[in-house]
Amino acid sequence: MNHDAYDDNYIRSILNNVKSIAMVGASPVNVRPSYFAFKYLAQRGYDMIPVNPGHVGKALMGKPFVASLADIDRPIDMIDIFRNSSHIMPVVDEALKLSPLPKVIWMQLGARDDAAAEKAEAAGLKVVMNRCPKIEYGRLSSEISWMGVNSRTLSSKRAPIPTQGMRLSLNRTSFGGGQTAASDRAAKNKTETT
Repeated sequence: MNHDAYDDNYIRSILNNVKSIAMVGASPVNVRPSYFAFKYLAQRGYDMIPVNPGHVGKALMGKPFVASLADIDRPIDMIDIFRNSSHIMPVVDEALKLSPLPKVIWMQLGARDDAAAEKAEAAGLKVVMNRCPKIEYGRLSSEISWMGVNSRTLSSKRAPIPTQGMRLSLNRTSFGGGQTAASDRAAKNKTETT
């Protein structure tokens, strides 16, 4: 696997097929990147599990923190590692002790460990390094284009504004939707004119 460039179909298949995501290094502090990624993915219908021993006893979006992957009481499809590169191998080692094994090891932006990736792939897991599932989801679903960002997705049609319960292009339902007065007006005007 070339971990310097991923095919969109590889990322898309991961985001379409995983249901539960354990985020190692999740933070309840609402200015931390892990908080934003956790919240975004939870609002897209993923079963999010916050993993951080420093926050056991707290909850993130109603989900109680657990101290380790071994403390999770259900199968995990993907482990999203929000730790720096020096902490990745121990997380992968812990993941490989789980039964059943997760399907995916995902390392956040700035995190890369080729030896850990090789070890996970040898066990049959898919691996993504130095990427953010929140950003990739937004890019591949065209949500990111609502913010004026080039998503590298060509289309002659403007992406629809998300509304509560809308089915998005990555086969997920939006739970948050575009929660602004402007987006609500635009969605209402669009339905009234069609």
